[in-house]
Amino acid sequence: MDNFLVNYTLHLADSNLILAQRNAEWCGHGPILEQDIAITNISLDLLGTSRNFYQYAATLINQNIKSAESEAPPLEGFGEASEDALAYLRTEREFKNCLLVEQPNGDWAQTVLRQFFFSAYQFLLYEKLQHSTDEQLTAIAAKALKEVTYHQRWSSEWVIRLGDGTEESHQRMLKAIDELWPYTGELFMPANYELEAGFDVTLLKDDWMKKITAVFEEATLPIPEKTFMHSGGKIGVHTEHLGFILTDLQYVQRAYPNCEW
Repeated sequence: MDNFLVNYTLHLADSNLILAQRNAEWCGHGPILEQDIAITNISLDLLGTSRNFYQYAATLINQNIKSAESEAPPLEGFGEASEDALAYLRTEREFKNCLLVEQPNGDWAQTVLRQFFFSAYQFLLYEKLQHSTDEQLTAIAAKALKEVTYHQRWSSEWVIRLGDGTEESHQRMLKAIDELWPYTGELFMPANYELEAGFDVTLLKDDWMKKITAVFEEATLPIPEKTFMHSGGKIGVHTEHLGFILTDLQYVQRAYPNCEW
């Protein structure tokens, strides 16, 4: 089993997990009860998808170890790989999530825009993954696509509502665009393991831009001009925010190793 498939699966799992953790910070703090529940349910969807990818990655890693066909080692101090080990026992430099999902929630405008950017990307990605030669990735993508369809619709409606709403809501959306747009380019910068796994994300960019442009036009929001794009998350080079996210996420497992509940 090739390591590039392990790394690609971990990348997919990590991006879902970190965005789930970010969105979960809104639980009990949403602007109204209905939307508090909506963002929490989206977090649970993302968490469920991340579990499916982690379980598959753990299977691949353990197969590598048993067959001795690769250099993929077991996770130190945890024996065989598992979804819990992959989520709780890796450091920020080992996480492969894109930088966009680890950005702070900011206000409601920034949160829903981050979700829209990423959901529009995930929708296109999972459509392609459904036709993968890897049956497990195909199955996970098919299930997740149903959920992401809702995520994209929900977040785009909020972008339009805020962008074409009051003067204040419009200004908040403009600020959110300034904050998040420089992290969208990385979505379409393929890491080596993506290319080796046969998934060229550059092919998704045009359709993504069409979706973003259509929603922004309805929201009376401008598409930013050419901007410097940050990258590195896919290969473990992250912003300072990820370390704080993992501190919260991994605290119990690291404080009480191998605990079960």
